[in-house]
Amino acid sequence: MHLLLCILYLCRVVQAVPITDLTTTCDRSEGPLFVNHRTLWDIVSTCMLTLLACIYSSLHPNIPSPNDTPIRILLRRLGIMGIALLCPDAAVAWALRQWLWARHVTAQFKEHFSVPHLQEQYKEHDGNQALVGHTEGEPSGPIFFRQLHTLAEPFEGWFTAYYSDQPEDYTWTQTHSFFALMGGFMLYVDGKPYQTLLPDQLLFLIRAGSIEAPALTARQIYDRSKGNALSKGLVIFQGAWFVLQLLSRAVYHLEITHIEVATLAFAVLNFFTYALWWNKPLNVQCPHPVHWKPTESSAEISLPPVSEDDDLPVSSEIVVLLIIDSYLQMIGVDAMSPRKLRVPTFDDLCGIKLQAWESNVLTFVGFGMATFFGGIHCVAWFYNFPTYQEQVLWCTSAIITMCIPCLSFVVAFALLRSRIEHRGSESVKFTMFLRACLVLYVTARILLLTLMFTTLRDLPSNAYKMVSWTSLVPHL
Repeated sequence: MHLLLCILYLCRVVQAVPITDLTTTCDRSEGPLFVNHRTLWDIVSTCMLTLLACIYSSLHPNIPSPNDTPIRILLRRLGIMGIALLCPDAAVAWALRQWLWARHVTAQFKEHFSVPHLQEQYKEHDGNQALVGHTEGEPSGPIFFRQLHTLAEPFEGWFTAYYSDQPEDYTWTQTHSFFALMGGFMLYVDGKPYQTLLPDQLLFLIRAGSIEAPALTARQIYDRSKGNALSKGLVIFQGAWFVLQLLSRAVYHLEITHIEVATLAFAVLNFFTYALWWNKPLNVQCPHPVHWKPTESSAEISLPPVSEDDDLPVSSEIVVLLIIDSYLQMIGVDAMSPRKLRVPTFDDLCGIKLQAWESNVLTFVGFGMATFFGGIHCVAWFYNFPTYQEQVLWCTSAIITMCIPCLSFVVAFALLRSRIEHRGSESVKFTMFLRACLVLYVTARILLLTLMFTTLRDLPSNAYKMVSWTSLVPHL
């Protein structure tokens, strides 16, 4: 897929070279800024390629089970793409949740490996240096520079892995944490896969001496990834070009089509997803084997149980996850239940416990993205529609897309806080409410996706003009 995008990108580079052609006509009355050569196919193909990059290349699925067939893997990937197409804001929240989890996992492993006697214990593994963490001092200086250092952390691991002077650096990085969260470490017993190890289980077995610390560098993990800086950079560049050319059309008062507005919403959210998953490997198919090493004190396999934390207050993060899981269960998709040979498609409900402020930030960003995504569609309220009925459907669907996620959260949070969802009648009412919200939201999203194509049948002539400099920039 990335190879196809690169080939199409190169083809567009060739097409972007200005060539004198007698058939190309310029409207001299409007100056040299506009050129009349944009066709309906140019509009649709550019939007579809950008949309495909947003819902395919930006998604970083978890590692499949060794028992999964290629057909099952493909169907699971298509299902993730379908959910990203209907609810792209959920993909941003998913990426942010994994990024917060990766921060906690990295801190735990660095704290473990920074203990002096553990460094000596795991420094040599089969003749190679093992995962030895190093403690780094906190960045000093004004708070502004410390915040910049935090924002640059997702990209620091990639530059270290590819441009480090040390060829074999086994330091535990954020890439290792992402790799562990996506099911990258598989416990093997007697040469057969036994269970996927979550980060806390991996650390528990290392401390117990039941397994060796996995000798795996960040560069080796990136070697398993199907995406690199070039492929990711091309997709980001395509999205940036798409946003800039729409801004130029707005500046020069050129007509923007509804399909471009809908694609703009996906492109903007795609930037956040890529930034959060920059250090996460893409499309890894096989986990790294970790072999069981029975000892006298641990002759049997013992893993730490997953705590449910039923007595703790209900956090906003758990409320949102329960809503999403309820929606997926309604359509027959079980994407959050624990698996033995792979992690759940959308991670486990009972994963790494976040702090209160992190849970609140995750909830705020998730619903903020949902509101922002619907708000971009509201920009097209006063655009030219072929019929008045289509304008009403577009406006209504955009409002539903903005309001339904927040409405579901408020009602679910109130029910879970008061614990009345455990009562029979209230539980039925809550389920019916969620089903009604799901039907409304999916219907609104399908209508928006349909209207962005039906409105192409009657475009004003101004929609086929384009700012001349945008055709000189290579793009898909």
